[in-house]
Amino acid sequence: MTAIAVSLATFVMTLLGGLFALRFKDRLHLVLGFSAGALLSVAFFDLVPEAIVLAAPAWSATAVLTVVMAGFVGYLVLDRSLSPGRAEDEAIRKRWQRGALGAASLSVHSFIDGFVIGLAFRVSPSVGVVVSAAILTHDFSDGINTVGAVLGKQGGSRAAVGWLLLDAIAPVLGAASTLMLTARPEVLGLLLAVCGGCFIYMSASDLLPESYHDHPTRLTTLSSILGIVTLYLVTRLAS
Repeated sequence: MTAIAVSLATFVMTLLGGLFALRFKDRLHLVLGFSAGALLSVAFFDLVPEAIVLAAPAWSATAVLTVVMAGFVGYLVLDRSLSPGRAEDEAIRKRWQRGALGAASLSVHSFIDGFVIGLAFRVSPSVGVVVSAAILTHDFSDGINTVGAVLGKQGGSRAAVGWLLLDAIAPVLGAASTLMLTARPEVLGLLLAVCGGCFIYMSASDLLPESYHDHPTRLTTLSSILGIVTLYLVTRLAS
């Protein structure tokens, strides 16, 4: 039930991020930079090490890292499949232009965030706290991105609010889905490894590039480093 309570906090953070996007459009890059650093820090300092410990001795460290890469590649395929790319279907292009597909992909991401929260608390309270801290920051940026995806593609404010609400409820549904999850420690370890790969992809391929796009790199770089250091300290305190 702790995971459900935290997922409700992500609901609030996502809404706050969306409202922030509507009010302070010129500071979004700093939030995105911090979020990118936070996700990287949690992946490397918490999720992947914990996955290696849980998966042993059934799985070697090399096998676990292979699963991390599989999570990275799997999330890449998901992300690219949700993007229209060179789609010839004009209806798909129009929906993307209105920001619908972009907002929908963020809602899928948020569901995965909630699933990771629930999974982390199944492993241990300390892992749950660390992962939740990173995801709360990430969901703030998700709210920002959802509103930006709609408004930036000529969508209306009503549509932006509707997608924001869907994005906000998605982590709650994701966390609730883990209540029925029963798995051995080594299986939980492999699931954490997949999540670690997803976090690395989201940070490196989405949040980091978006943070310095059309913005000075010095402040966004410092913001990312701050995110890394902050969540590193959180992981050390939690452990």
